[in-house]
Amino acid sequence: MSVLRGMRRLSGGEFVMGSERFYPEERPLRPVRVDPFWIDETPVTNRQFAAFVRATGHRTLAEIPPDPKDYPGMPPEMARAGSLVFQPTAGPVWTGDPSQWWEFKFGAFWRRPLGRPGPMALDDHPVVHVAYEDAAAYAEWAGKSLPTEAEWEFAARGGQASEFAWGDELAPGGAMLANYWQGEFPWRNSKLDGWERTSPVGSFPPNGYGLSDMIGNVWEWTCDWYADAGDLVAASPCCVPKGGAMEASYDPATPQVMIPRKVIKGGSHLCAESYCQRYRPAARHPQAIDSSTGHIGFRCVVRD
Repeated sequence: MSVLRGMRRLSGGEFVMGSERFYPEERPLRPVRVDPFWIDETPVTNRQFAAFVRATGHRTLAEIPPDPKDYPGMPPEMARAGSLVFQPTAGPVWTGDPSQWWEFKFGAFWRRPLGRPGPMALDDHPVVHVAYEDAAAYAEWAGKSLPTEAEWEFAARGGQASEFAWGDELAPGGAMLANYWQGEFPWRNSKLDGWERTSPVGSFPPNGYGLSDMIGNVWEWTCDWYADAGDLVAASPCCVPKGGAMEASYDPATPQVMIPRKVIKGGSHLCAESYCQRYRPAARHPQAIDSSTGHIGFRCVVRD
């Protein structure tokens, strides 16, 4: 069946989800069971996304000017199409303020990941600057779905219970096993892994399930609404995983902007030991569904 080309079938089963060693939102450890499913071997590439756009005429959210009514207080001059692009700082900065390295660039979208003027997207790199609705539209067109958080983490672990997709050591023997930031974020990247931004999919060894780039390179959308893991366990203490409620996923730090958030997984090329150690299967982060950036992509699943 052509829809399953480039996918791996996972038999499902029970595994221990989460981590106690890193960030509070990953706790507690809890047993979770997933049913069998197929999952893409790599993130969706620019080549694959281009085929979708040619077939459907889809315009991504980054190509559509935002409506000021949806964003109270937004300056009128910002009502132009674009997306968030990472810009390294000139030197060390306080990492509590991401606005220092993120720039909303007019004209940045999946074909022009650094904006205009800038290079065209490379066919074999993961597509970026895709908001949640763009990823979901591609999945529907392809006859697939976006994974749940539990499916994604089960797949990322590759049959292991370790902190990383390959063991409990980030770089065993100095080996670079994923595309992440080496050095002092956000200004000095030594690029020991060979890449400054995204890398071609499959550039690093696959995990135990034959899946590439589950860690680093780009964050990946899941279909679950964001909630703290502790709240999820309280709501569903058995082994059947459930995502949060949309109404509870809003960012309490921005009550004036009621945009729900989904869970993204896997970390990206911007995760670093000095800043964001989320290049792990258990790592999770909330992302507003209307936001696109140069470090978020996705992959799809097919459920048996």
